[in-house]
Amino acid sequence: MNSVQTPVRGKFITFEGIDGAGKSTHIGFVTELIKSHGKTVVASREPGGTPLGERLRDLLLHETMHLETEALLMFASRREHIAQVIEPGLASGAWVLSDRFSDASFAYQSGGRGLDRARMEALEAWVHPHLQPDLTLLFDVPLDVARERLDATRTLDKFEQEQGAFFARCRAEYLRRAAQFPDRFIVVDSTRSIEATQQTLREALEKFL
Repeated sequence: MNSVQTPVRGKFITFEGIDGAGKSTHIGFVTELIKSHGKTVVASREPGGTPLGERLRDLLLHETMHLETEALLMFASRREHIAQVIEPGLASGAWVLSDRFSDASFAYQSGGRGLDRARMEALEAWVHPHLQPDLTLLFDVPLDVARERLDATRTLDKFEQEQGAFFARCRAEYLRRAAQFPDRFIVVDSTRSIEATQQTLREALEKFL
């Protein structure tokens, strides 16, 4: 009688950074690097990642709303994302890559907007008490570099339209989180060339691959 083997749990990797930090440039590279080692990859994003999440994303990026409403909708989208994409993917053995996760809510809604951090911690504990990324890649750049990288030819969403002081607070909160959780964060100096940055990413993923 043949026993059915349970798939080995996959890895959960998140990409973080303020708008213009360059993380989106490297998600495709990391996806292909992991695939080249024979792994199945599920690439997603937040807010979004599910049909409902994408509808919430449109509201979150373009509609003016109360700060607490914004935070609650972010975590509502995240709960659906976890249930429909992240947890099933990990259980199947896939490596799940997400463009943003809860660290972004701490950076933007708490750091940038000023929402009490304790409220963010309560939401995090409610929505995903037993789930954290195995690895978080934080792409870090000075504010002036980040602003230069935003595509001025397209319509910026409401976050991208914020002033420098907002992003300074977001960046500070990201770095605070990285210091708080050094075992899962790798801070990537994203001011360097694409080649140099990708070499850092390759080295960071070696222990997982």
